[in-house]
Amino acid sequence: MAGLRAAIELAPAGRVLVVAKDSLQESASQYAQGGIAAALSDDDEVDLHEKDTLAAGDGLCDAGAVRVLVEDAPRAIEELIGFGAEFDREDGELMFGREGAHSRNRILHAHGDSTGREIARALYVKAASLSNIEFRTFAAVSDLAVVDGEVVGAWACDQKPVMISARAVLLATGGLGRIYKETTNPNVATGDGVAIAYRAGATIQDIEFVQFHPTALHLDGAPRFLLSEALRGDGAYLRNAAGERFTEELAPRDVVSRAIVAEIKRTGQHVFLDMTHFGPGVVEKHFPRIYETCLKYGLDISREPAPVHPAAHYAMGGVRTDLYGRTDVGRLFAAGEVASTGVHGANRLASNSLLEGLVFGARAGVAMRESSSVSAAAVEAPALLQQDCAEATLRQWMWDDCGIVRSAGPLSELVSRLESLPIVKGRDFERRNIAQVAELIARCALAREESRGGHYRTDFPEKRAEFERHTLAADGVVRFA
Repeated sequence: MAGLRAAIELAPAGRVLVVAKDSLQESASQYAQGGIAAALSDDDEVDLHEKDTLAAGDGLCDAGAVRVLVEDAPRAIEELIGFGAEFDREDGELMFGREGAHSRNRILHAHGDSTGREIARALYVKAASLSNIEFRTFAAVSDLAVVDGEVVGAWACDQKPVMISARAVLLATGGLGRIYKETTNPNVATGDGVAIAYRAGATIQDIEFVQFHPTALHLDGAPRFLLSEALRGDGAYLRNAAGERFTEELAPRDVVSRAIVAEIKRTGQHVFLDMTHFGPGVVEKHFPRIYETCLKYGLDISREPAPVHPAAHYAMGGVRTDLYGRTDVGRLFAAGEVASTGVHGANRLASNSLLEGLVFGARAGVAMRESSSVSAAAVEAPALLQQDCAEATLRQWMWDDCGIVRSAGPLSELVSRLESLPIVKGRDFERRNIAQVAELIARCALAREESRGGHYRTDFPEKRAEFERHTLAADGVVRFA
């Protein structure tokens, strides 16, 4: 989504190439169900959206970034509608729902629970109509090409590395959930943008803050499919195996996730998301994609509760940028989940993610227009190296030692294991990126000796004023600023 929006903004300035690791449809944007937030309803205000975002961020939001996000939101939605996006309406008026930690009904949905898919569709139709935009699919980028501290292009994987020269490069590679055993993210979300930016010399910010969505479907043989927060917004209950409600369903995601983990540990049994009281036809009408997916795996959620478990869902941190997507490496930009503007702080407010991709994707496109031509200097192809450890093992390590609940002992051991992995020649660049990002998260989580937002330490269970600062990782060093 961020990449397409940037491409649309860039098209008048020259030739634009959109490179996709898989198909253009395979991204977290495509699977986003919950909606997109904007202060557009009659009883809402931009200032309230700002206040809710800052509160969720738990002291680490960049106030300027938040202000840009909420002020640009109404215009971003109007642009989408102009591009042909069809949001849900009632009697011709936009319908607004509510999700956890929002003080007003400000969440727009499309086709009930297919908001990301509809927005991505509208952006693609618009981008494809512009003659200056070209698309290249199934062409994963393995590294950036850097000359004298500036990015002059990127290396794509084919039978051998292929150099793509460019005046500027935008990373819009999405998230990193696939570094964890349990995740709602698609297979492509292996943290590639963070890893290749770090290797190019960019600063990585607040990467320890990973949001675990409380309610991923937990059925044997089924993917960890997201059961949207909108279900709880509409009144779904969380119940334990005895049928008892045990937490406030609309509390922030980190609170609900820890409550679920604690309840599972206490009882030794599943917990469930219960929608059976919604009434005939309600689930099928309002959440058709969720209903049909669960039915595919033998579960009728209108008649029986769904077993759920938290899963890695969203990265609040990423490649550090300014408010126009600029990184601290020349000609390198980032937008969307891969970036860290500081807009989410320590914990993202629900339904701000799609909005972030649109707002900061557009702003990055504006800034990239200023990039002058660059000499296509000969750049040596990178060595194809990887960490010699099975991907499943890496993901299990992260889930066990750097997941929802963390502490110094397991984190220290994890860092040592990751640092000591041997480097071997190979073509599995994803495994290399998973190991790189895992090490960054573990090292930053170990350094942050407090609990804040999506980062929870059992040995430091309270917030500490001295850590109300951003974690910055660059050139092998972790510091706070």
